Amino acid sequence: MVHLIKLSVGTRDVEHLRRLQLDRQASDPPLRHRTRHAPKRREEILDGGSIYWVVAGMVQCRQRILGIEAATYEDGSAATALVLDPALVGVEPRPVKPFQGWRYLDESDAPGDLGKPGEAGSDLPQGLRLALRELCLL
Repeated sequence: MVHLIKLSVGTRDVEHLRRLQLDRQASDPPLRHRTRHAPKRREEILDGGSIYWVVAGMVQCRQRILGIEAATYEDGSAATALVLDPALVGVEPRPVKPFQGWRYLDESDAPGDLGKPGEAGSDLPQGLRLALRELCLL
């Protein structure tokens, strides 16, 4: 299994990403993210892979990739659509330098999901959790 990692350009925080995706899913289901290039490691991604979103310079969440389809942009040019599970899963935040497009992310390098309910900090808002983690208090 392999994952993808991508910058979520223009989103302020995970909640903003969630709202944008809810609007997109409501107007044109299922939830898809279009990208110019098709991943060559398609089968590995579809074997349980996710897209990890970099929001405000930090990997903060992921979504399962349910399918990869041919698509087009509004101008008719070719694209690839990543069909996504609507659920955003919080992950252990990690800073990431800017890059263009998407990159492959090996399973061994992927950040772990945030704690289960009841674990320290799991009930805190994500912004507060990030601030406490930066201060090494979580």
